[in-house]
Amino acid sequence: MSKDLGNLKSIKDAIDKIFRIAGAAPLPLPLFEDEIRFDAVLMNFIVIGEMAARISEDTRNLAPKIRWSEIKGFRNIIAHNYFGVDPEEVCDIISNHLPGLFSEICRLIEILKVG
Repeated sequence: MSKDLGNLKSIKDAIDKIFRIAGAAPLPLPLFEDEIRFDAVLMNFIVIGEMAARISEDTRNLAPKIRWSEIKGFRNIIAHNYFGVDPEEVCDIISNHLPGLFSEICRLIEILKVG
């Protein structure tokens, strides 16, 4: 489980970076037009997906609300279809899904620290 703790912390750090890079209320066009920021956001989504794939089943079972397979799937879309990534979808995920994921990841970190 110590590997899981490290991977969860990496996910938490990547989400923090996405929030800082994209801003509080990311808008698709400005984010997409700033190539460096958009690339940085996508790279952190790849990190999230890579780390999510390494989380053990025991730890995943502690957080049934997290859509682990969708996280890994989005990583695959970014990595293999980079030019087909929809900025609106990215902004939707940042605004509507990352805050909940962040909370669940922080909760899991605390559980693993105690246990």
